[in-house]
Amino acid sequence: MLGVDEVYRRLFERYGPQHWWPGETPFEVMVGAVLTQNTAWSNVERAIDNLKGAQMLTPEAIVAADPVRLAEVIRPSGYFNVKAKRLANLCRWLIEVGGETTLAARPTSALREALLAVNGIGYETADDILLYAFDREVFVVDAYTKRLFSRLGHCAAQVGYEALRLQLEAALRDAPARVPLYNEYHALIVAHAKVHCLKRARCSGCPLHHGCLNREG
Repeated sequence: MLGVDEVYRRLFERYGPQHWWPGETPFEVMVGAVLTQNTAWSNVERAIDNLKGAQMLTPEAIVAADPVRLAEVIRPSGYFNVKAKRLANLCRWLIEVGGETTLAARPTSALREALLAVNGIGYETADDILLYAFDREVFVVDAYTKRLFSRLGHCAAQVGYEALRLQLEAALRDAPARVPLYNEYHALIVAHAKVHCLKRARCSGCPLHHGCLNREG
């Protein structure tokens, strides 16, 4: 079975640095983390461009916006009515707690707990925010991560989010510079999943082929 560090090495050799997360400010990263669920990043970019064009890319503007108007602005991201509510909840909380500077002073565990208490913010969204907006040592797990590591024999296909996150963090605990490592690793998994590790795997040419339990040929 390929080790977690070896998986990273092979993915990096194949795809190179990914330069994630796309976002000009920590707040823009937070917005993107909410909007990116169940949609392609290109759609999120369109929604964020709409927010900028409408001069709504601030917590205050989003909280003050008419919910119907906000949903229409972020329509390209899909599930726009639900996401508008979640985005408003996050921004309202962000204002109430004193903004990004206040949050940046909190320990990671306390900040994660507070994010998860915001209505509509789940594990993946919270960890996206922690890693990419606040530079915290938290490995982001998504459907691609579960698919990849289950096929490599590290976990069951239906593994829980927290179980896999803790497993991967433990496997990489001795690695230096874990924030940039986790950042790059998550992005590489996404890149790989779009080329080879799809729901129906494309095994030909896969850099992880010989360590994969799901391989063909």
